[in-house]
Amino acid sequence: MKKVLAVALGALLLTGCTVRVADLTVASTKNYNLNGGKFYKGKRVTAEDSYAVILFPTGIPNVKTAADRAIEKDRCAVGLTDVVVTQLNHAFIFGKIGLRVEGNLVIDRSLPGCENAS
Repeated sequence: MKKVLAVALGALLLTGCTVRVADLTVASTKNYNLNGGKFYKGKRVTAEDSYAVILFPTGIPNVKTAADRAIEKDRCAVGLTDVVVTQLNHAFIFGKIGLRVEGNLVIDRSLPGCENAS
């Protein structure tokens, strides 16, 4: 009986949940005019904003922070396309919670030094 209880408790502590929160065509956290410029679809990037859980979460995840981190992976990027926002909950007593943003970079080749950006 103790082995069954230990296995059940171990399985409960190792479980987690990932939920798709949103699908967006275009997203940007930067103040930028998307009506002009020489835009190019860049590589697919992923970024997270997550916090540890030790009985209680040590912070509150934010979509803007995760999106900023994704956009800032390329200095010529001004936004994301084909965006998927996912909520992460991999904690019971210990673990982590967070938000993940994944999308294709929108590269603006009209920015200084970005003429040949890919």
